Amino acid sequence: MKNDIKEILFTKEDLNAICDRLGKEITKDYAGKQPLFIGLLNGAVFFMTDLIRHVDLKCSIDFLKVSSYEGTHSTGNVRVDGHFPDVKGKDVIIVEDIIDTGKTLYELKNLMKEANSYKVCVLLDKKEARQFDVHVDYVGSVVPKKFVVGYGFDYNEVYRNLPYIGVLKEEVYM
Repeated sequence: MKNDIKEILFTKEDLNAICDRLGKEITKDYAGKQPLFIGLLNGAVFFMTDLIRHVDLKCSIDFLKVSSYEGTHSTGNVRVDGHFPDVKGKDVIIVEDIIDTGKTLYELKNLMKEANSYKVCVLLDKKEARQFDVHVDYVGSVVPKKFVVGYGFDYNEVYRNLPYIGVLKEEVYM
């Protein structure tokens, strides 16, 4: 698997520092509140579990299965599969691994109308790919338009278990 990686963008240490920084920001912003973190499956699992370890608040978690990709390309359709968390009257923080076109978060915005408040926390922001106007409240890092894997990011459900984020060699997915 490691031979399929062109370059490493974020080491384990880099990712821990990002989670620590974001966790402190969220702790400060949500003082006196009990936020509900909703992780978007499958990619955000690693990020969300590490992130909330750095949040010094009472909080709860839930997950939402959302998909819009097949391989390396967006299908253009956002699907919510199965369970939808109860957000009524809650302070919700959507946790996403990456935002590129913004379509997923754009579609989710309409589903958060019953929440008391709604914010978005993403590990990576691929601004060059943005097609939808969405606001992101907490950003781990901005990344170039490259195909990344590891730490929850996948290519056809593989590479999620790498402890870092790297760029996948083009010959692997072309």
